[in-house]
Amino acid sequence: MGRYRPVIGLEIHVQLSTRTKLFCSCSADVFESEPNTHICPVCTGQPGALPVTNEEAVEYAVKAAYALNFEVHEYSRFDRKNYFYPDLPKGYQITQYFHPIATKGYLEIDVDGKKKKIRLRRLHIEEDAGKMIHEGDSMNAKSFVDFNRAGVPLVEIVTEPDIESPKEARLFLEKLRSIVRYIGVSSGDMEKGALRCDANISVIDEKTGRSSNRVEVKNMNSFKFVERALEYEFERISKAMESGEEVPQETRGWVTRDKKTISMRSKEEESDYRYFPEPDIPPVILSKEKLEEIRKSLPELPDEKKERFMKDYNLPEYDASVLTADRDLADLYEMTVKLTGRPKETSNWFMTELLRMMNEEGMEVGDLRVKPEHFKELFELIDSGRITKNMAKEVFREVFRTGKNPSDVVKEKGLEVVTDESEIERILKEAMEKNPKAVEQYKNGKKGIMGFFIGQVMRATSGKADPKIVQRIFKKLMGE
Repeated sequence: MGRYRPVIGLEIHVQLSTRTKLFCSCSADVFESEPNTHICPVCTGQPGALPVTNEEAVEYAVKAAYALNFEVHEYSRFDRKNYFYPDLPKGYQITQYFHPIATKGYLEIDVDGKKKKIRLRRLHIEEDAGKMIHEGDSMNAKSFVDFNRAGVPLVEIVTEPDIESPKEARLFLEKLRSIVRYIGVSSGDMEKGALRCDANISVIDEKTGRSSNRVEVKNMNSFKFVERALEYEFERISKAMESGEEVPQETRGWVTRDKKTISMRSKEEESDYRYFPEPDIPPVILSKEKLEEIRKSLPELPDEKKERFMKDYNLPEYDASVLTADRDLADLYEMTVKLTGRPKETSNWFMTELLRMMNEEGMEVGDLRVKPEHFKELFELIDSGRITKNMAKEVFREVFRTGKNPSDVVKEKGLEVVTDESEIERILKEAMEKNPKAVEQYKNGKKGIMGFFIGQVMRATSGKADPKIVQRIFKKLMGE
């Protein structure tokens, strides 16, 4: 990146998919719920209400920690992080500051064909805050508070400043989301707030060794916007350093509409939060046996599955990476291969047709009408010669849309291959009579002219003629 180099660290909040909140029995499934319908005296901080730690949330946190190569501690403890904001009903957030549940992890990402290890400083459990909702313009503004999210369990994952480009930040987040989804501890859906990222960026002048102040960027609800916000900040800070301006240490917000960041407030220091041990919650103490039980419950992770797909199915690394990025997609692929017995051909259909249509429709694997049996039947139709590969794509589009069996689609749309040789011969003779010059060119050695005549037959049969039969009959008519 020339003279200036970015130094990036991420703070990621992952919402745990537990049934209840972190310290009370309120439902944690609050997305799209009516405001303030999942609340109680505990999560709204009423006097005398005492929190009780959710065991499921602790187990999910340990699971995430092991999947991210952390050292998990038998002893951890909750603390109070004090700050005053309308969406924080207690006036403090319960988190783990002094004794987090896990430290010293790492995650490997693939960057331009090379492995890169990003060190992870800590993983700790904490409760979410509520949500502010602002309405109206500056002359008639109103603000509301929804406490449904207050107390929802999170893990915060803090990286070391090992990320060296906005692209690496995006790749890291994509890999992290894939892992938390694989192990079933979170949906990882950024649009629903189940995965949120704050990015810290500073810039080093390689010529002088001088570093800018650190800037925190918030309000990014997609991987693409994280990358774009960091690109914007890198350019903004670099220009400021080049002109000799001081870059203030501050928190900035990404404005999607304007594709830029804006200043929100000066950056707080850790001392501003006045952390102290949470007096109402006992420490979390986990036995070695319990930790080992959780560790052994982990499923096959994306990197392990990718290596197995390359070995067992002889897939290229790229195919294996795409197919294993999502656990549901990987499972669908494996179920399909068991029926088709054709790993590479199945992969080709997944990569070119299935994923393209899913992206166009914005669909997840769980929304699909396509089943492994559909692929098996489609391959059998191609093998039997009833449809061509091009026709199969049209059939597949209808199967994807409706969930109908491929053979039923073929019948309904009249898509079977034309194999009537007398009809094909009639069409070829007619085309040759109309194009004597092309016939003569073929006889004089321009063999590529055959493609023209095959095209004439395909047009006359609406693409239903078998090209191999057409080619054989054409050569017979030419006396070959």
